[in-house]
Amino acid sequence: MTRLNVFGPPAEWPDQDLIAFSSMMDPALVLDAYRSGVFPMPLEHSGFDRTGWWSPLRRGVLPLDALVVSRSLRKSAKHFTTTIDTAFDEVIERCADPDRPFGWIDASIREVYSHLHRSGFAHSVETRDHTGRLVGGLYGISLGGLFAGESMFHDEQSGRDASKVALVRLVEFLSDDYAEARLIDTQWLTAHLASLGVMEIDRGEYLDLLDELLAVPEPAWPQRSAHA
Repeated sequence: MTRLNVFGPPAEWPDQDLIAFSSMMDPALVLDAYRSGVFPMPLEHSGFDRTGWWSPLRRGVLPLDALVVSRSLRKSAKHFTTTIDTAFDEVIERCADPDRPFGWIDASIREVYSHLHRSGFAHSVETRDHTGRLVGGLYGISLGGLFAGESMFHDEQSGRDASKVALVRLVEFLSDDYAEARLIDTQWLTAHLASLGVMEIDRGEYLDLLDELLAVPEPAWPQRSAHA
C-alpha cells in the first residue's frame, strides 16, 4: 500500500531530524504527519516562531515485549493506582509545566492535542497516589498498532516512579490484543528510556514498519461520554 506523504518522498528529506517547518498546525495535519512518520514540535524555544516537523534519523521505539520492569519499580507501583483517559487536559498541562527543563509544549500543542483527544485519537494514562491526587502520567497519539508517545511527567515530591508506572499500565493495556503487532514510538532515545527497554532503529526501518502498524486494529480505548 502506498501512503500519501504530505511531506514529500522520504528519500528527499534532509539528512537530519528536522525535515520541515510551517507557520500553521491543525489536527488534520498532525494526524497526516504521524501517518507519514513525522511529528510536530514548536521551535519557539529556539527563537523561531514556527512549528518544526521531525522524523529522527535514529528513532526511539519500544516493542511491548521489550519493556524492562525492575523489581524496585514493581514494588513502587503498588503504591499507585492508574487510570486511562480520565484527566487528559490535566496530564498535558502538567507535561507543559514551563519550569520543566527544555519545555516545548506550548498553547498550540495543548489546543490541537486536546482536540485530538476529544476526537478519539489522543489518549492519556494517569498515575495517582493513595489520595487520588495526580502525580504522574503520559499522553500520545494512537493510530492502529502505533502509540506515538508525546510526553510524560512525574511529581518530584511524591511520584518519583509515577511516569514509569504510567508506561507499565500503557504497555499492559496495549498488550490485551495484537500485542506482537503494536509498537510505542518514543521519538528519541534517552538514558532514562533505554533503562526501560527502549531501543533505536533507523528512520528507514521505522517508515517501513508504518504500513503494518497502521493496519492493526485500534485498541479498545475506554469509552467516554464525550465520544457518545
